[in-house]
Amino acid sequence: MAVKKSTWRSMVTSCYKADCAPTTTKPKRVVAKQTSFQRLSLSDLSFPSSNFSEDLSISLAGSNLHVFTLAELKVITQSFSSSNFLGEGGFGPVHKGFVDDKIRPGLKAQPVAVKLLDLDGSQGHKEWLTEVIFLGQLRHPYLVKLIGYCCEEEHRLLVYEYMPRGSLENQLFRRYSVSLPWSARMKIALGAAKGLAFLHEAEKPVIYRDFKASNILLDSDYTPKLSDFGLAKDGPEGDETHVSTRVMGTQGYAAPEYVMTGHLTAMSDVYSFGVVLLEMITGRRSVDKSRPTREQNLVEWARPMLCDPRKLGRIMDPRLEGQYSETGARKAAALAYQCLSHRPKQRPTMSTVVETLEPLKDFDDVAIAPFVYTVPTEIANSNKEEAKKECLSEVKKENGHRHHSHSPHNGHHNKHRRMRSPRSPNFHSENGPRQNQRNGLNSPLHHGGRGA
Repeated sequence: MAVKKSTWRSMVTSCYKADCAPTTTKPKRVVAKQTSFQRLSLSDLSFPSSNFSEDLSISLAGSNLHVFTLAELKVITQSFSSSNFLGEGGFGPVHKGFVDDKIRPGLKAQPVAVKLLDLDGSQGHKEWLTEVIFLGQLRHPYLVKLIGYCCEEEHRLLVYEYMPRGSLENQLFRRYSVSLPWSARMKIALGAAKGLAFLHEAEKPVIYRDFKASNILLDSDYTPKLSDFGLAKDGPEGDETHVSTRVMGTQGYAAPEYVMTGHLTAMSDVYSFGVVLLEMITGRRSVDKSRPTREQNLVEWARPMLCDPRKLGRIMDPRLEGQYSETGARKAAALAYQCLSHRPKQRPTMSTVVETLEPLKDFDDVAIAPFVYTVPTEIANSNKEEAKKECLSEVKKENGHRHHSHSPHNGHHNKHRRMRSPRSPNFHSENGPRQNQRNGLNSPLHHGGRGA
Protein backbone atom coordinates (compact mmCIF):
# COMPACT_ATOMS: atom_id res chain seq x y z
CA MET A 1 0.00 0.00 0.00
CA ALA A 2 1.64 3.20 -1.17
CA VAL A 3 0.86 6.24 0.94
CA LYS A 4 2.36 9.63 0.24
CA LYS A 5 3.63 11.54 3.22
CA SER A 6 2.18 14.69 1.71
CA THR A 7 -1.27 13.24 2.36
CA TRP A 8 -0.69 13.50 6.08
CA ARG A 9 0.90 16.92 5.82
CA SER A 10 -2.16 18.19 4.01
CA MET A 11 -4.38 16.83 6.79
CA VAL A 12 -2.24 18.31 9.56
CA THR A 13 -2.75 22.03 9.01
CA SER A 14 -2.32 23.32 12.54
CA CYS A 15 -0.48 22.96 15.80
CA TYR A 16 -1.22 23.90 19.36
CA LYS A 17 -0.38 27.08 21.15
CA ALA A 18 2.19 26.23 23.78
CA ASP A 19 0.36 28.17 26.45
CA CYS A 20 0.24 25.75 29.34
CA ALA A 21 -0.07 28.07 32.31
CA PRO A 22 -1.33 26.29 35.44
CA THR A 23 -4.82 27.09 36.64
CA THR A 24 -5.77 28.15 40.12
CA THR A 25 -9.47 27.35 39.85
CA LYS A 26 -10.83 25.61 42.92
CA PRO A 27 -12.12 22.09 42.20
CA LYS A 28 -15.81 21.32 42.62
CA ARG A 29 -16.95 18.69 45.06
CA VAL A 30 -18.30 16.23 42.52
CA VAL A 31 -15.61 16.22 39.85
CA ALA A 32 -11.84 15.98 40.11
CA LYS A 33 -10.17 18.79 38.15
CA GLN A 34 -7.19 18.90 35.84
CA THR A 35 -5.07 21.28 37.90
CA SER A 36 -1.64 20.80 36.31
CA PHE A 37 -2.38 22.89 33.23
CA GLN A 38 -5.23 24.49 31.33
CA ARG A 39 -6.82 21.84 29.13
CA LEU A 40 -6.31 22.25 25.41
CA SER A 41 -8.91 21.45 22.78
CA LEU A 42 -9.18 21.27 19.01
CA SER A 43 -10.41 24.87 19.02
CA ASP A 44 -6.95 25.88 20.26
CA LEU A 45 -5.42 24.98 16.90
CA SER A 46 -3.85 28.02 15.29
CA PHE A 47 -1.13 28.49 12.69
CA PRO A 48 0.18 25.81 10.27
CA SER A 49 3.11 23.74 11.44
CA SER A 50 5.87 22.02 9.53
CA ASN A 51 6.92 19.94 12.54
CA PHE A 52 3.65 18.58 13.86
CA SER A 53 5.06 15.84 16.09
CA GLU A 54 7.34 18.20 17.98
CA ASP A 55 4.61 20.83 18.36
CA LEU A 56 2.20 18.23 19.71
CA SER A 57 4.75 16.99 22.24
CA ILE A 58 5.44 20.52 23.47
CA SER A 59 1.73 21.37 23.70
CA LEU A 60 1.00 18.29 25.81
CA ALA A 61 3.87 18.92 28.19
CA GLY A 62 2.68 18.12 31.71
CA SER A 63 0.25 15.44 30.58
CA ASN A 64 2.70 12.60 31.44
CA LEU A 65 2.28 11.03 28.00
CA HIS A 66 5.20 9.07 26.58
CA VAL A 67 6.13 9.73 22.97
CA PHE A 68 7.15 6.34 21.56
CA THR A 69 9.08 5.63 18.38
CA LEU A 70 7.82 3.07 15.89
CA ALA A 71 10.89 0.95 16.62
CA GLU A 72 10.01 0.89 20.33
CA LEU A 73 6.44 -0.18 19.60
CA LYS A 74 7.71 -3.01 17.42
CA VAL A 75 9.73 -4.25 20.38
CA ILE A 76 6.74 -3.84 22.70
CA THR A 77 4.42 -5.89 20.43
CA GLN A 78 7.04 -8.31 19.05
CA SER A 79 6.78 -6.65 15.64
CA PHE A 80 2.98 -6.62 15.85
CA SER A 81 2.94 -10.40 16.01
CA SER A 82 -0.29 -12.18 15.09
CA SER A 83 -0.05 -14.01 18.42
CA ASN A 84 -0.53 -10.64 20.14
CA PHE A 85 -3.45 -9.57 17.95
CA LEU A 86 -6.47 -8.49 20.04
CA GLY A 87 -8.95 -7.31 17.42
CA GLU A 88 -9.75 -4.67 14.85
CA GLY A 89 -12.26 -1.87 14.48
CA GLY A 90 -12.70 1.27 12.43
CA PHE A 91 -9.49 2.72 13.85
CA GLY A 92 -7.32 -0.22 12.88
CA PRO A 93 -5.71 -3.34 14.39
CA VAL A 94 -5.01 -3.61 18.13
CA HIS A 95 -2.12 -5.64 19.53
CA LYS A 96 -1.17 -6.56 23.07
CA GLY A 97 2.29 -5.61 24.26
CA PHE A 98 4.39 -5.11 27.35
CA VAL A 99 6.28 -2.03 28.52
CA ASP A 100 8.82 -1.52 31.28
CA ASP A 101 11.73 0.71 32.20
CA LYS A 102 13.92 -1.02 29.63
CA ILE A 103 11.86 0.68 26.96
CA ARG A 104 11.73 3.99 28.79
CA PRO A 105 13.34 4.80 32.16
CA GLY A 106 10.72 5.27 34.85
CA LEU A 107 7.99 3.51 32.88
CA LYS A 108 5.92 1.15 35.02
CA ALA A 109 6.11 -2.48 33.93
CA GLN A 110 2.66 -3.40 32.61
CA PRO A 111 0.77 -4.98 29.70
CA VAL A 112 -0.56 -2.51 27.14
CA ALA A 113 -2.84 -2.37 24.12
CA VAL A 114 -1.37 -0.71 21.03
CA LYS A 115 -3.77 0.68 18.41
CA LEU A 116 -2.45 1.33 14.92
CA LEU A 117 -4.30 3.78 12.70
CA ASP A 118 -5.20 1.99 9.47
CA LEU A 119 -4.64 4.47 6.64
CA ASP A 120 -7.39 2.74 4.64
CA GLY A 121 -9.78 2.63 7.61
CA SER A 122 -12.86 4.70 8.33
CA GLN A 123 -11.22 6.85 11.00
CA GLY A 124 -8.55 9.37 10.23
CA HIS A 125 -5.97 11.70 11.65
CA LYS A 126 -8.53 14.05 13.20
CA GLU A 127 -10.01 11.25 15.33
CA TRP A 128 -6.52 10.13 16.32
CA LEU A 129 -5.62 13.67 17.33
CA THR A 130 -8.87 14.13 19.26
CA GLU A 131 -8.11 10.94 21.19
CA VAL A 132 -4.65 12.18 22.13
CA ILE A 133 -5.98 15.59 23.18
CA PHE A 134 -8.75 14.33 25.44
CA LEU A 135 -7.22 11.20 26.97
CA GLY A 136 -3.81 12.86 27.19
CA GLN A 137 -5.21 15.47 29.53
CA LEU A 138 -8.21 13.87 31.26
CA ARG A 139 -7.54 11.44 34.11
CA HIS A 140 -10.27 9.55 35.95
CA PRO A 141 -10.70 6.02 37.37
CA TYR A 142 -13.45 5.33 34.82
CA LEU A 143 -11.62 6.59 31.73
CA VAL A 144 -9.12 4.28 30.05
CA LYS A 145 -5.57 5.50 30.59
CA LEU A 146 -3.61 6.63 27.55
CA ILE A 147 0.05 5.88 28.26
CA GLY A 148 1.53 7.36 25.13
CA TYR A 149 1.44 7.72 21.37
CA CYS A 150 3.59 7.51 18.26
CA CYS A 151 3.51 10.21 15.57
CA GLU A 152 6.31 9.26 13.19
CA GLU A 153 6.08 10.20 9.51
CA GLU A 154 2.72 8.79 8.36
CA HIS A 155 2.43 6.38 11.29
CA ARG A 156 -0.13 7.10 14.03
CA LEU A 157 -0.35 4.77 17.05
CA LEU A 158 -1.83 4.93 20.55
CA VAL A 159 -0.69 3.01 23.64
CA TYR A 160 -3.29 2.28 26.36
CA GLU A 161 -3.44 0.36 29.58
CA TYR A 162 -4.52 -3.21 28.85
CA MET A 163 -8.08 -4.14 29.83
CA PRO A 164 -8.14 -7.96 30.24
CA ARG A 165 -11.90 -8.54 29.92
CA GLY A 166 -12.27 -6.64 26.68
CA SER A 167 -15.42 -4.69 25.94
CA LEU A 168 -18.86 -4.81 27.51
CA GLU A 169 -20.17 -5.73 24.06
CA ASN A 170 -18.08 -8.91 24.01
CA GLN A 171 -18.99 -9.85 27.57
CA LEU A 172 -22.69 -9.19 27.12
CA PHE A 173 -23.35 -10.70 23.71
CA ARG A 174 -20.90 -13.58 23.35
CA ARG A 175 -22.93 -16.68 22.62
CA TYR A 176 -20.71 -19.33 24.17
CA SER A 177 -19.84 -17.89 27.55
CA VAL A 178 -21.18 -17.61 31.06
CA SER A 179 -23.76 -14.85 31.34
CA LEU A 180 -22.56 -11.57 32.84
CA PRO A 181 -23.96 -11.58 36.42
CA TRP A 182 -26.51 -8.95 37.39
CA SER A 183 -24.24 -7.52 40.09
CA ALA A 184 -21.46 -7.07 37.51
CA ARG A 185 -23.89 -5.34 35.15
CA MET A 186 -24.88 -2.85 37.81
CA LYS A 187 -21.23 -2.26 38.72
CA ILE A 188 -20.45 -1.57 35.08
CA ALA A 189 -23.46 0.73 34.69
CA LEU A 190 -22.48 2.72 37.78
CA GLY A 191 -18.82 3.07 36.78
CA ALA A 192 -19.67 4.11 33.23
CA ALA A 193 -22.16 6.66 34.60
CA LYS A 194 -19.44 8.12 36.84
CA GLY A 195 -17.16 8.42 33.82
CA LEU A 196 -19.80 10.35 31.86
CA ALA A 197 -20.63 12.52 34.88
CA PHE A 198 -16.96 13.44 35.18
CA LEU A 199 -16.85 14.53 31.54
CA HIS A 200 -20.10 16.52 31.72
CA GLU A 201 -19.22 18.33 34.94
CA ALA A 202 -15.58 19.11 34.20
CA GLU A 203 -14.49 22.73 34.28
CA LYS A 204 -14.41 22.54 30.50
CA PRO A 205 -17.28 20.09 29.80
CA VAL A 206 -16.88 17.25 27.31
CA ILE A 207 -19.64 15.50 25.34
CA TYR A 208 -18.55 11.93 24.67
CA ARG A 209 -20.85 11.50 21.61
CA ASP A 210 -20.20 7.79 21.07
CA PHE A 211 -21.27 6.02 24.26
CA LYS A 212 -21.94 2.36 23.42
CA ALA A 213 -21.21 -1.14 24.69
CA SER A 214 -18.14 -1.63 22.49
CA ASN A 215 -16.51 1.53 23.89
CA ILE A 216 -16.79 0.41 27.52
CA LEU A 217 -13.72 -1.64 28.39
CA LEU A 218 -13.54 -3.90 31.44
CA ASP A 219 -10.73 -4.58 33.87
CA SER A 220 -10.21 -7.99 35.48
CA ASP A 221 -12.69 -7.13 38.26
CA TYR A 222 -15.28 -5.72 35.81
CA THR A 223 -14.33 -2.12 36.52
CA PRO A 224 -15.51 -0.23 33.42
CA LYS A 225 -13.51 2.46 31.63
CA LEU A 226 -14.64 4.63 28.73
CA SER A 227 -12.44 4.40 25.65
CA ASP A 228 -12.32 5.75 22.09
CA PHE A 229 -12.64 9.52 22.35
CA GLY A 230 -12.28 10.11 18.61
CA LEU A 231 -15.72 11.70 18.33
CA ALA A 232 -15.71 13.59 21.64
CA LYS A 233 -16.53 17.31 21.53
CA ASP A 234 -16.08 20.21 23.91
CA GLY A 235 -19.49 21.08 25.34
CA PRO A 236 -21.33 24.38 24.92
CA GLU A 237 -19.90 27.36 26.80
CA GLY A 238 -21.42 30.53 28.21
CA ASP A 239 -24.98 31.14 27.02
CA GLU A 240 -24.82 28.42 24.37
CA THR A 241 -27.33 25.59 24.79
CA HIS A 242 -25.82 23.09 22.37
CA VAL A 243 -23.01 22.35 19.95
CA SER A 244 -23.92 22.16 16.27
CA THR A 245 -22.10 19.39 14.44
CA ARG A 246 -22.48 16.77 11.78
CA VAL A 247 -24.32 13.65 12.88
CA MET A 248 -21.72 11.03 13.72
CA GLY A 249 -21.97 8.01 15.94
CA THR A 250 -23.54 4.57 15.95
CA GLN A 251 -27.03 3.70 14.83
CA GLY A 252 -29.30 2.70 17.68
CA TYR A 253 -27.38 4.68 20.32
CA ALA A 254 -27.71 8.28 19.11
CA ALA A 255 -30.36 10.56 20.63
CA PRO A 256 -33.27 11.30 18.26
CA GLU A 257 -32.96 15.08 18.53
CA TYR A 258 -29.26 14.88 17.65
CA VAL A 259 -30.01 12.73 14.61
CA MET A 260 -32.71 15.15 13.46
CA THR A 261 -30.98 18.49 14.09
CA GLY A 262 -27.27 17.92 14.70
CA HIS A 263 -27.67 19.75 18.04
CA LEU A 264 -25.38 18.03 20.52
CA THR A 265 -25.79 18.35 24.30
CA ALA A 266 -24.88 16.40 27.41
CA MET A 267 -28.41 14.96 27.23
CA SER A 268 -27.40 13.23 24.00
CA ASP A 269 -24.95 11.16 26.07
CA VAL A 270 -27.67 10.48 28.66
CA TYR A 271 -29.88 8.96 25.96
CA SER A 272 -27.00 6.77 24.76
CA PHE A 273 -26.44 5.66 28.35
CA GLY A 274 -30.09 4.67 28.52
CA VAL A 275 -29.64 2.46 25.45
CA VAL A 276 -26.64 0.67 26.98
CA LEU A 277 -28.49 0.23 30.29
CA LEU A 278 -31.38 -1.28 28.33
CA GLU A 279 -28.95 -3.66 26.60
CA MET A 280 -27.70 -4.81 29.99
CA ILE A 281 -31.26 -5.33 31.25
CA THR A 282 -32.49 -7.25 28.20
CA GLY A 283 -29.33 -8.89 26.89
CA ARG A 284 -30.26 -7.60 23.43
CA ARG A 285 -28.37 -5.40 21.00
CA SER A 286 -29.59 -1.87 20.31
CA VAL A 287 -30.21 -2.90 16.70
CA ASP A 288 -30.60 -6.54 15.69
CA LYS A 289 -31.81 -7.18 12.14
CA SER A 290 -32.04 -10.92 12.78
CA ARG A 291 -35.05 -10.49 15.06
CA PRO A 292 -38.70 -10.08 14.05
CA THR A 293 -39.38 -6.69 12.48
CA ARG A 294 -41.05 -5.10 15.49
CA GLU A 295 -38.20 -6.21 17.81
CA GLN A 296 -35.24 -5.08 15.69
CA ASN A 297 -34.97 -1.65 17.32
CA LEU A 298 -34.46 -2.33 21.02
CA VAL A 299 -35.65 1.05 22.33
CA GLU A 300 -38.85 1.08 20.28
CA TRP A 301 -39.68 -2.47 21.32
CA ALA A 302 -38.71 -2.48 24.99
CA ARG A 303 -39.25 1.05 26.30
CA PRO A 304 -43.07 0.80 26.59
CA MET A 305 -42.63 -2.24 28.87
CA LEU A 306 -40.00 -0.79 31.20
CA CYS A 307 -42.48 0.73 33.65
CA ASP A 308 -44.92 -2.17 33.67
CA PRO A 309 -44.00 -4.71 36.41
CA ARG A 310 -46.14 -7.32 34.68
CA LYS A 311 -44.16 -7.07 31.45
CA LEU A 312 -40.67 -6.36 32.75
CA GLY A 313 -39.99 -10.03 33.46
CA ARG A 314 -40.66 -10.84 29.82
CA ILE A 315 -37.93 -8.52 28.52
CA MET A 316 -35.27 -9.35 31.14
CA ASP A 317 -32.22 -11.15 29.75
CA PRO A 318 -33.15 -14.86 29.84
CA ARG A 319 -29.49 -15.80 30.23
CA LEU A 320 -29.68 -14.41 33.76
CA GLU A 321 -32.05 -17.31 34.56
CA GLY A 322 -33.80 -15.23 37.18
CA GLN A 323 -30.60 -14.57 39.11
CA TYR A 324 -31.12 -10.85 39.62
CA SER A 325 -32.60 -8.43 42.10
CA GLU A 326 -36.23 -7.85 41.13
CA THR A 327 -36.31 -4.56 43.04
CA GLY A 328 -33.04 -3.51 41.45
CA ALA A 329 -34.30 -4.51 38.01
CA ARG A 330 -37.44 -2.38 38.43
CA LYS A 331 -35.40 0.64 39.50
CA ALA A 332 -32.87 0.15 36.68
CA ALA A 333 -35.72 -0.20 34.18
CA ALA A 334 -37.38 2.99 35.45
CA LEU A 335 -34.05 4.81 35.12
CA ALA A 336 -33.56 3.55 31.55
CA TYR A 337 -37.08 4.75 30.74
CA GLN A 338 -36.22 8.27 31.92
CA CYS A 339 -32.89 8.37 30.07
CA LEU A 340 -34.65 7.33 26.85
CA SER A 341 -37.22 10.12 26.95
CA HIS A 342 -37.73 11.79 23.57
CA ARG A 343 -37.67 15.12 25.40
CA PRO A 344 -34.08 15.93 26.41
CA LYS A 345 -35.15 18.15 29.30
CA GLN A 346 -36.98 15.24 30.91
CA ARG A 347 -33.85 13.10 31.02
CA PRO A 348 -31.86 13.03 34.28
CA THR A 349 -28.34 14.43 34.50
CA MET A 350 -25.54 11.90 34.79
CA SER A 351 -25.05 12.93 38.43
CA THR A 352 -28.66 11.93 39.10
CA VAL A 353 -28.07 8.69 37.23
CA VAL A 354 -25.08 7.96 39.48
CA GLU A 355 -27.15 8.66 42.62
CA THR A 356 -29.88 6.32 41.36
CA LEU A 357 -27.50 3.48 40.48
CA GLU A 358 -25.34 3.71 43.60
CA PRO A 359 -27.63 1.63 45.86
CA LEU A 360 -28.54 -0.89 43.14
CA LYS A 361 -25.15 -2.61 43.24
CA ASP A 362 -25.86 -3.67 46.85
CA PHE A 363 -29.35 -5.13 46.43
CA ASP A 364 -29.37 -8.71 47.68
CA ASP A 365 -32.92 -9.88 46.96
CA VAL A 366 -31.61 -12.11 44.18
CA ALA A 367 -33.77 -15.07 43.25
CA ILE A 368 -32.31 -18.52 43.87
CA ALA A 369 -34.31 -20.30 41.17
CA PRO A 370 -35.14 -19.65 37.50
CA PHE A 371 -37.46 -16.70 37.06
CA VAL A 372 -41.19 -17.44 37.09
CA TYR A 373 -43.77 -14.77 36.47
CA THR A 374 -45.50 -13.81 39.72
CA VAL A 375 -48.66 -11.75 39.90
CA PRO A 376 -47.96 -8.54 41.88
CA THR A 377 -49.30 -8.73 45.45
CA GLU A 378 -51.60 -5.75 45.18
CA ILE A 379 -53.25 -7.23 42.11
CA ALA A 380 -53.40 -10.72 43.59
CA ASN A 381 -55.37 -9.53 46.58
CA SER A 382 -58.00 -7.79 44.49
CA ASN A 383 -58.44 -10.01 41.48
CA LYS A 384 -55.89 -12.80 41.16
CA GLU A 385 -57.80 -14.86 38.60
CA GLU A 386 -58.36 -11.88 36.32
CA ALA A 387 -54.66 -11.00 36.45
CA LYS A 388 -53.71 -14.55 35.48
CA LYS A 389 -56.08 -14.44 32.51
CA GLU A 390 -54.58 -11.13 31.41
CA CYS A 391 -51.07 -12.56 31.65
CA LEU A 392 -52.07 -15.65 29.62
CA SER A 393 -53.78 -13.45 27.07
CA GLU A 394 -50.62 -11.40 26.60
CA VAL A 395 -48.53 -14.56 26.15
CA LYS A 396 -50.98 -15.93 23.56
CA LYS A 397 -50.87 -12.62 21.75
CA GLU A 398 -47.08 -12.75 21.63
CA ASN A 399 -47.08 -16.34 20.39
CA GLY A 400 -49.75 -15.57 17.83
CA HIS A 401 -47.75 -12.68 16.43
CA ARG A 402 -44.63 -14.79 16.13
CA HIS A 403 -46.54 -17.58 14.38
CA HIS A 404 -48.14 -15.13 12.00
CA SER A 405 -44.81 -13.58 11.09
CA HIS A 406 -43.31 -17.06 10.41
CA SER A 407 -40.20 -15.97 12.26
CA PRO A 408 -37.77 -18.70 13.39
CA HIS A 409 -36.67 -16.50 16.31
CA ASN A 410 -38.29 -16.22 19.67
CA GLY A 411 -38.05 -13.34 22.10
CA HIS A 412 -35.12 -14.79 24.02
CA HIS A 413 -32.87 -16.84 21.75
CA ASN A 414 -31.50 -16.41 18.28
CA LYS A 415 -30.34 -19.61 16.60
CA HIS A 416 -28.63 -17.72 13.83
CA ARG A 417 -26.63 -15.30 15.96
CA ARG A 418 -23.05 -15.16 14.78
CA MET A 419 -20.36 -16.65 17.00
CA ARG A 420 -18.26 -13.56 16.36
CA SER A 421 -20.32 -10.57 17.38
CA PRO A 422 -20.27 -7.79 14.77
CA ARG A 423 -19.92 -4.11 15.46
CA SER A 424 -23.11 -2.11 15.45
CA PRO A 425 -23.77 -0.35 12.15
CA ASN A 426 -22.60 3.24 12.19
CA PHE A 427 -23.76 6.32 10.44
CA HIS A 428 -22.36 9.62 9.36
CA SER A 429 -24.50 12.18 7.65
CA GLU A 430 -25.01 15.90 7.46
CA ASN A 431 -28.79 15.55 7.31
CA GLY A 432 -29.53 12.26 9.01
CA PRO A 433 -28.35 8.69 9.58
CA ARG A 434 -26.88 6.58 6.84
CA GLN A 435 -26.38 2.95 7.77
CA ASN A 436 -23.00 1.55 6.96
CA GLN A 437 -23.20 -1.56 4.84
CA ARG A 438 -20.00 -3.14 6.12
CA ASN A 439 -20.46 -5.47 9.05
CA GLY A 440 -18.31 -7.90 10.94
CA LEU A 441 -14.99 -7.55 12.68
CA ASN A 442 -13.65 -5.06 10.15
CA SER A 443 -16.72 -2.85 10.00
CA PRO A 444 -15.95 0.86 10.49
CA LEU A 445 -16.74 2.40 13.82
CA HIS A 446 -16.87 5.88 12.36
CA HIS A 447 -16.24 7.79 9.18
CA GLY A 448 -12.96 9.44 9.97
CA GLY A 449 -11.53 12.79 9.27
CA ARG A 450 -14.77 14.46 8.28
CA GLY A 451 -16.38 15.29 11.60
CA ALA A 452 -17.18 18.81 12.57
